[in-house]
Amino acid sequence: MTTAVQVEGLFFGYDQRPLLKGVNLEVPSGSLTVLLGKNGSGKSTLLRLMGGLLPFEKGRVSLLGKDVRRISPSERAGLVGFLPQFHHPVFPFTVEEVVLTGRAAQVFFLPGKKDREKVRQALEALGLMDFRDRPYNELSGGERQLVMVARVLAQDPRIILLDEPLSHLDLANQVRLLRLLKDLTARGLTVLVVLHDPNTAVLYGDQMLFLKEGRILSPEKGRGPWEASFLSEVYDTPLITLPFKDRCLVLPG
Repeated sequence: MTTAVQVEGLFFGYDQRPLLKGVNLEVPSGSLTVLLGKNGSGKSTLLRLMGGLLPFEKGRVSLLGKDVRRISPSERAGLVGFLPQFHHPVFPFTVEEVVLTGRAAQVFFLPGKKDREKVRQALEALGLMDFRDRPYNELSGGERQLVMVARVLAQDPRIILLDEPLSHLDLANQVRLLRLLKDLTARGLTVLVVLHDPNTAVLYGDQMLFLKEGRILSPEKGRGPWEASFLSEVYDTPLITLPFKDRCLVLPG
């Protein structure tokens, strides 16, 4: 299996405060990889660095074998789509107009038939066709979240980075989105998603990565990633795991 995203020896900090301390990881092509960890562990920053949205001095980030620092913005838009954790509406665009902005890197003058079709497909995939003419800034938080995911899909990237995409979503829309992400990976796309709930990661993830205090934490030899002792170390709180079918449930200890 080829590697879609590779991070090697990555260091990063804010105002002389180190945040990421030599991160090394690989995300296989066609996988749904879940990044887990406590608040403040550096997950959102790591995702932005992978997407080429923050500069760094030490280390390397590669997207499909290409150094992210050597990729032009237009080429990067065709490779990777990014959903931030927070987004704030400024102008009263319609839902369709917001999703269409995902095509900006591919549009040189006016949106064409292909661009409109990509937008339609993204809206349909997330059940948003009935919302397409509504003002984005009048939607609920969960509805806005779905619109922003649709914007990433309309971009038509090969790698999708999503920072807490389930926030504000009700259970039905969480399941809809997770199933859609699994379908995308079955078609060859690569998805890396930040989640807080390890149980969701167990159910839907192909690979789990654990970030703690700026480093990727791996279980010691002989311990699996879903052992209670390892997860308790990741989250600094007592946890237990219970077998459930061929997987497990993670519960407070």
